[in-house]
Amino acid sequence: MSPSASHPRTSARRGGAYPLSIAPMMDHSDRHFRWIQRQLARRPLVYTEMVTTGALLNGDRERFLAFDPAEHPLALQLGGDDPKELATCARMAADAGFDEVNLNVGCPSDRVQKGRFGVCLMARPERVAEAVAAMRSVVGLPVTVKHRIGFDDLDRYEDMRRFVDRVAEAGCDRFAVHARKAWLQGLNPKQNREIPPLRYSEVYRLKEERPDLQIEINGGIRTLDDARVHLGRVDGVMVGRVAYEDPFALAGADGLWGEEDHRAPSRREVVVATADYLRRWQGKIPPARILRHLLGLFAGQPGARAWRRTLSEGMHRPEVSGALLDVALAQIPAEILDERPTAANSKAAKTNEAAAVCVDSSQAV
Repeated sequence: MSPSASHPRTSARRGGAYPLSIAPMMDHSDRHFRWIQRQLARRPLVYTEMVTTGALLNGDRERFLAFDPAEHPLALQLGGDDPKELATCARMAADAGFDEVNLNVGCPSDRVQKGRFGVCLMARPERVAEAVAAMRSVVGLPVTVKHRIGFDDLDRYEDMRRFVDRVAEAGCDRFAVHARKAWLQGLNPKQNREIPPLRYSEVYRLKEERPDLQIEINGGIRTLDDARVHLGRVDGVMVGRVAYEDPFALAGADGLWGEEDHRAPSRREVVVATADYLRRWQGKIPPARILRHLLGLFAGQPGARAWRRTLSEGMHRPEVSGALLDVALAQIPAEILDERPTAANSKAAKTNEAAAVCVDSSQAV
């Protein structure tokens, strides 16, 4: 697969940070979600859901590796701890046309713990370094790592710094750091995204002490204005649930690349494009697999509840077509439908960025 002319690969060099990326989210970051995200912004890096090496080596690899060229730039996130298997999967990613390979060292789920990967690997920096070196030896793509600041009692800044230093020696191209620790017992994955306090200052310190490394920050970031503030301290920002719960909040994201003349889309344009996309998949998959990703498009706006209800009640019918979207759109005021984000490109936003002081969130939840 190759990127389309209208959606160029945007990483200027191996390992270069993206100002914004959309985090891998289990049960959300499928190819249809990623396609819709690309209608909102062309530039951010988007990720697949985490794919385990076992699933890729022994399962339906065509399904796991399939994507639309419009999704570039696109990273495949892998879960596993065997360097040889990870290298084989990285080669498959390169052959399929992905732009980056990322290793998950942050997931705290029970299933991942049983496989001894995910955040558990922070206790095994040598193993992660071996895995990164093995993947780099077989592909020319950036090989990156997404991790937490720590887990359980292995959560001092010095522990994270030791982990990062060892993995950096193996050639890791970028570290995406979730600024929360994880508790492997007592908290489920959702709680681990919300309950442990955010410790942004430790990610900032990591960048200050290792300015040669590409450091991206993740956790609790919900607006482009928040992203701009963080970009004053680190190389990139990764956002997660807001991209699903309120996707239009990121519609002006291309402005983070300084694209003053880029015309951000309206919600109406996103829906019209998705109706065309739905027709392409008619009869091939249940319509709900696509339409569920639009439920949050009007979050916080007049008519949002009626929009969600109309889609939720109708999208599970196999004969669903773009007509359902027309009915749902009728629930929304025209001024909301045709509104365009402007803050991402405004001079005022850039002035605010320069003046902003990012409060240490070490005590925030």
